[in-house]
Amino acid sequence: MIDTHCHLNFDAYDDDREQVVERAHAAGVRQIIIPGIDGQTNPAVVELTQRYDGVYAAVGIHPNSTASATPEDLAAVKRLAQDNVRVIAIGEIGLDYYWDKSPRTVQHDMLRAQLDLAAQLNLPVILHNRESGYDLMAILEDWVAGLTGPLREQPGVLHSFSAPPEIAERALAAGFYLGFTGPITFKKSRVLRRILHDLVPLDRILVETDGPFLTPEPYRGKRNEPAYIPFIVERLAELKGVTKEEMAHSTTKNAARLFGQDWQS
Repeated sequence: MIDTHCHLNFDAYDDDREQVVERAHAAGVRQIIIPGIDGQTNPAVVELTQRYDGVYAAVGIHPNSTASATPEDLAAVKRLAQDNVRVIAIGEIGLDYYWDKSPRTVQHDMLRAQLDLAAQLNLPVILHNRESGYDLMAILEDWVAGLTGPLREQPGVLHSFSAPPEIAERALAAGFYLGFTGPITFKKSRVLRRILHDLVPLDRILVETDGPFLTPEPYRGKRNEPAYIPFIVERLAELKGVTKEEMAHSTTKNAARLFGQDWQS
C-alpha cells in the first residue's frame, strides 16, 4: 500500500517521525509521498526522502502560499524537481477559495505556471481543491488539452477528493486520479461514498491520509499517520465490492503508474 499524500514534515511528527515511518512499514504501507507547500517546506520534504526508505516527495507552491511566493520560489521548485530522483510530482498546487489567503487571480497565475512546469518536466501534479472545483477544472482541462505523451493520459490526482459529482466526472474524463482520505470512513459522508461507488473505476483510485489531518475511523479525532491507510483501504474495498487485498493491489498499481515508479503491493 502507498500513502500518496502525507505531510510528514509537519511539526506534528517531530517527536516520533522515525517511529511513524516504522509503523507505516509494519502496517504494509511501503511508500509515503510528502508534498511541499512553499519555499521553506520544499527543501525540507526533499531532505526527508534522503533520510527514510520508501519516502518520496512532491514540490510546489500551495494556493494558500501563493500571495507571498516569489519567482525565486518557483525557480527553486524546478531545481529541486530536476535534481532529485525522489521528487516524483509537482504539488501540492491548486486553488483554495475557502480560506481566501491569496487573491484568486494570483492563485490562477501560479497554478498555470506550475502546470506548465510539470509539463516541461514530464511530472504529474498533486492538486488541492477547496470550494474551487469549477474554476480548477476549467484550468486543468485547458492544460490537459495541450499535453502530449504519457502525461496526457494520466496528468495527476485531485487529492483528498470532496467535490460534487460533476467535478469527479470531469476530472476522470480528463485523465485524473482521485485520492480518498479518512472522511470516506465517516458515517455522514454519504455523497462521497456514492461518488466512489458509482463513478470512480478501480484503476483511478488512490489512497492517502493527508496526515496529520483527516484521521479515519476508528481513530478519528487523533493525529493521522500512514499506518492508518489500511482502514481507508478496507472501506474503499467494501464500497467497490472487492477484497481488501484487491483494493490494496489496485491502489498500489495505480500510484505506481501515475508516478512512474516500480512499486509492488
